[in-house]
Amino acid sequence: MGLTKVTTKLTCLGDGGGSYEEVFLVDAGATDSIAPGDELRKIGVAEVGKMSYELADETVRELPYGLVQIEFMGEITAGRVVFGDPGAEPILGVTALESVGIIVDPTNKTLKRLPAIPLK
Repeated sequence: MGLTKVTTKLTCLGDGGGSYEEVFLVDAGATDSIAPGDELRKIGVAEVGKMSYELADETVRELPYGLVQIEFMGEITAGRVVFGDPGAEPILGVTALESVGIIVDPTNKTLKRLPAIPLK
């Protein structure tokens, strides 16, 4: 699959929190989303836990994550965002996509809205 990117805005869920907007790489192989940790801290996102993640180079690292509001393609959801290294490329994971009924169409490398979100 080629590269699919989408402008995404992450907003801190706490009072007075800020937001971070950037073009995110869509990665259907990534469960959670990731953004540079320094940017997340700037907008007030708190680390609420740590999880072991397998990275693209197949190494496993324990990384902190926080909870944010996620906006893209006119949709709003909330979920986990991993605190990446400074300068890390922001990645929009499949959990955020599926939660608003958007899938990656591998044929034409675009994002496609489902006619309805399955609840079965």
